[in-house]
Amino acid sequence: MTGAAGGVDIRRGVLLGVTSAAAFGTLGIWGKLAGQGGLSSFTTLGWRFLIVAALLLPLSSRGVTGAQRARMLGVGLLYTLATTCYFGALERVSAGATSLLLYLAPAFVILLSWGLGRAPRRTQLGAVALAGAGLALVVGLPSAADRDAVGLGFAAGAGALYAGYLVASERLLGGVSALAATAHMALVSGVVFAVLAAAQGTLRVPVGAAQWGPILALALLPTIVAVPALYGAIRHLGATRASLLGTLEPLVTVALAAVILREQPGPGAALGGLLILAGALLAQWPAKVTPAVAPAAADVVAARTPRGPER
Repeated sequence: MTGAAGGVDIRRGVLLGVTSAAAFGTLGIWGKLAGQGGLSSFTTLGWRFLIVAALLLPLSSRGVTGAQRARMLGVGLLYTLATTCYFGALERVSAGATSLLLYLAPAFVILLSWGLGRAPRRTQLGAVALAGAGLALVVGLPSAADRDAVGLGFAAGAGALYAGYLVASERLLGGVSALAATAHMALVSGVVFAVLAAAQGTLRVPVGAAQWGPILALALLPTIVAVPALYGAIRHLGATRASLLGTLEPLVTVALAAVILREQPGPGAALGGLLILAGALLAQWPAKVTPAVAPAAADVVAARTPRGPER
């Protein structure tokens, strides 16, 4: 590869990474707006994922084996649980705090990998410590909009479940295309959320721009746009550098929440969020690799592997 070609690849990768982070950063905003439009979380999520599944399944099902399909649906169910917690948090606390606490996921990945036999490096233990300190500040010094302990618990739980989803994706979805994994995740999520909405008695066809707008935006921006952009960034930059650009995501959420939703983060969220993001960055710190040693699974997963879909 020539220097000029390499420079083009880097610029393209950076553009894709920033696009992905910005698109993912809108997730909490659209979720809040859907709630303000009179839709329950389960109804919103059911329509979001069923639309994505209808668009992507015809494009990605060719050549998928039964065993691969079963694994993708199983991992998708774990993702569904993480999304349930995320939107449960959005109903109770601010979009900014929810997005920041989701970034506890890299610390949880390190702990899960440790439990599975992969001893963490010192930098990874430092990342866990920073994330823990940030969590303590966000929970211990909440803003006026973030004083719901259950909501904060849902947000932290979303981070833990999302970490489990990443670890499962790393271990179970090797060789599966990103498009197929995203499509099957959307299918299981859409069905589960539609059933839950029906059980609640809230499942209905949205009406008007105030309801259809957030649903279509959720399907388009943080799903169909963000996921391919992320994988493109990983292809051009590598997983570690692409994941560093991903830390722009909660900053985008906080900024949009301040402008659109009039949410103002308190001192605990501001300082705690910085510590959580610092922990997420430190979790990506590259290990010293020798030719005979493969990268640690925790490093690959924490860097958002290209084998599983995103939020």
